Amino acid sequence: MRYFFLLVTHCFALGLDLKGVNNLDDWTLLQDGPIIVGWQEFQGYPISKAEMTMEYDMLSIAELIKNIGNYPNIFKRVTDAKQLESDIVQIILDMPFPFAGRDYVVKYSIEQKDDRWVFSFYSVDHPRGYSNDKYVRLPNAAGVWILNRASSEKTIVTYAWNGELLGNFPDFGLKKAWITQGTEVLTWLNEALSKRIKS
Repeated sequence: MRYFFLLVTHCFALGLDLKGVNNLDDWTLLQDGPIIVGWQEFQGYPISKAEMTMEYDMLSIAELIKNIGNYPNIFKRVTDAKQLESDIVQIILDMPFPFAGRDYVVKYSIEQKDDRWVFSFYSVDHPRGYSNDKYVRLPNAAGVWILNRASSEKTIVTYAWNGELLGNFPDFGLKKAWITQGTEVLTWLNEALSKRIKS
């Protein structure tokens, strides 16, 4: 992982690079089964990872992940996804009562090879990324979607993210929150793929 300051048009960025997350060892397993969830501390941040093999081709999954404007229709905790620039977006998340919602502004990039597709993102400070007292801003948000083609109709899907929740969220609840988040995100993605194929 690297830290870097980068001036992009009028954005200021401090980014966590999680593209190599699958090369990390020493994951602490939190959940086994169809959706595997683990975590580890990496460069001072709690990095969580959820992984699942889905019965869909890699490009079909990639199409859903890169369509950020449709996230509120796929991921039930995403209440809004505002495109600020061609590669910068603000995501607003609902949290269960009694916790305040969260939001983050990130810059993203896509790398594609024949058998692997990577969508990575990291926090930026953008003038159009409005703040709201109802939400806790996650200034270190970072993550990555990694799709590895297992066969023509099967894909290993990995989603990893900085597991900080900040605000009034208690540290003792983080592991349960990571299990919930990883399970929800991959379950909802799988359900969206199923609906898309049937329609």
